[in-house]
Amino acid sequence: MARLRILVGTRKGLFVLGADRARRKWSMQGPHFLGQVVNHAVLDPRDRRTMLAAVRAGHLGPTVYRSDDGGRSWQESAKPPAFGKAAPGEPGESVSHVFWLTPGAASEPGRWYAGTSPQGLFVSEDAGRTWRGIDGFNAHAQRRSWIGGTQDAPPDGGTLHSINLDPADPRHLYIGMSAGGAFESHDAGETWTPLNRGCAADFLPDPDPEYGHDVHCLRVHPRSGDLYQQNHCGIYRFDRVQRRWDRIGRAMPRRIGDVGFPLVLHPRDPQTLWVFPMDGGTVWPRVPIDGKPALYGSRDAGASWQRLDAGLPRAQAWFTVKRQAMCADALDPVGLYFGTTGGEVWASFDEGARWDCLCLHLPHVYSVEAALAD
Repeated sequence: MARLRILVGTRKGLFVLGADRARRKWSMQGPHFLGQVVNHAVLDPRDRRTMLAAVRAGHLGPTVYRSDDGGRSWQESAKPPAFGKAAPGEPGESVSHVFWLTPGAASEPGRWYAGTSPQGLFVSEDAGRTWRGIDGFNAHAQRRSWIGGTQDAPPDGGTLHSINLDPADPRHLYIGMSAGGAFESHDAGETWTPLNRGCAADFLPDPDPEYGHDVHCLRVHPRSGDLYQQNHCGIYRFDRVQRRWDRIGRAMPRRIGDVGFPLVLHPRDPQTLWVFPMDGGTVWPRVPIDGKPALYGSRDAGASWQRLDAGLPRAQAWFTVKRQAMCADALDPVGLYFGTTGGEVWASFDEGARWDCLCLHLPHVYSVEAALAD
């Protein structure tokens, strides 16, 4: 029977938490890549055995590692994501770190996507052994305008993240960028269109620009194709008829607001989602409001929200939960998991009603992903 795995990428390595499907007894493997930054690690749902990890060693630089035995051994990509040579007179670019990994559709065995910092999009057709840039994005004439300059980038650098596939059409891709906004492609990345109408951009001179927004996390429901995003300027759901984003975060309690990093969707119910609000004050503390952490969940596509904090610290908790550091498993009831910059991993096995700490004292957590492994 498949076992549950929680892959935890941290500033100092990769840790793998394991449990049976009852989720009562847990174990830990690792660290893998001790001392190296692991921005993201994902287990391939198509074979439930292959893992990819986006790793950055201080002296060796950014790369991707692959394991085909559940993490017991790892091989570095022979050709990791890298920008092509710049044209004469053009400034060159180098990948600072691989930030995001997404497996392709079930009909595309071996295909993976990677997003990098600075904002670049890459694809592998051989399960992560080699990578090539998607020129339709990386070489697009407007790319530098879309992503802005270094002065517009977040503190850790601009990133391309939230690579999503339309469940009805694997050639229909969605991406999020910080900074840059949301974009979509209907032809596997050959052409791109900004997808930002309705999103606020309070930090720009133009409050409603075509691009330049700061998407924190964009998710596409794996069954319905519904789009949601947690943005620097609120929580949104995409209205396909109007082709614009509706700010469902306005239904959040005013004292809490709708600023944060991660957003997680229920794997079966497209109307159920969870967010982790952060203090979005003028200096952007990026910590739980008043030091009292809580998730907020909605069962009606954001029309109303419920505070979910039973079991979490009642006060003096000043961590951050990053954009890919919260996830859901596919069990019933759904399990929710998040990791903190303080090295804690928390879990709820009843869709957020009650929380327990799975482990303490890990390094700063960058990503948390759940999967069933053979």
